[in-house]
Amino acid sequence: MARGTDQGVLGRIAVYAVLVGISLLFALPLLWMLSTSLKPTEQTLANPPTLLPEPVSIVPQQLVRNYIGELDADGEVVHRGVWTDPVVDFPLYLRNTLLVSFLAVGGMVISSALIAYGFARVQWRGRNALFVFVLATMMIPFPVLMGPMFIIFRELGWIGTFRPLWVPAFFGTAFNIFLLRQFFLTIPRELDEAARIDGCSHWGIFWRIIVPLSRPALSVVALFHFIFMWNDFLGPLIFLNHRDQFTLALGLQLYQSQAGNVPWNLLMAASVLVVLPVVVLFFLTQRTFVEGIATQGLKE
Repeated sequence: MARGTDQGVLGRIAVYAVLVGISLLFALPLLWMLSTSLKPTEQTLANPPTLLPEPVSIVPQQLVRNYIGELDADGEVVHRGVWTDPVVDFPLYLRNTLLVSFLAVGGMVISSALIAYGFARVQWRGRNALFVFVLATMMIPFPVLMGPMFIIFRELGWIGTFRPLWVPAFFGTAFNIFLLRQFFLTIPRELDEAARIDGCSHWGIFWRIIVPLSRPALSVVALFHFIFMWNDFLGPLIFLNHRDQFTLALGLQLYQSQAGNVPWNLLMAASVLVVLPVVVLFFLTQRTFVEGIATQGLKE
């Protein structure tokens, strides 16, 4: 018995060691990006390369210099950081990205939940056939839709505004509808019947029963679409034509291409500013994310 227990412990240790090693491989590019953003320019191309900036300190001087900038004794700017760059206005692009992302996430969660409820809980002729048709739209890539969407939005006068980026979210997407429909199907129908006896309509059942029980799944949809909107580059590139409307993805590309070659330490600092909010959001919501994927409508 003791030998079997020891083998089980060693097996778990080996599995954890492999998982930690794989995790470090995936995290290495992010760690290298963060490390490069804290180095002076001459250390970014050092041979052999170093992971930590030199000299090593708790708050490296280059953290302030690369991200915010540096002032002389008279208060004059002697080095502009990423956040204070005079050409690429990252604070403005951050506000634009947050505005578009929150509008799109709200529309996506509301529309996808309502459509999924219709497919999961309402009986009507042709429901399954239409659901298959909705799923088939997942096979249509965005480049195929770019031209028709651009023509439609141009006729509506929306080109050069944020509307093409968030208004389509109020019509849902096939993947999110599928995800929520499958979750709604796990909620016992006895709850619907009990609610109808109490006089609830479909809207009452949806708002008072389905939505409270589906918060993990709704959170997953919100997280997925927020990450999509935050990282979206092609949509803003097509529909926005004013620099003061750029999102962070376009701002990063603009920062990379401005005035020739940008030093690697500053480019990595800008990349950290773009990536960091999503990474922090994922770590803060990972418990809800896992629960929304793994759990069902009710727990026993």
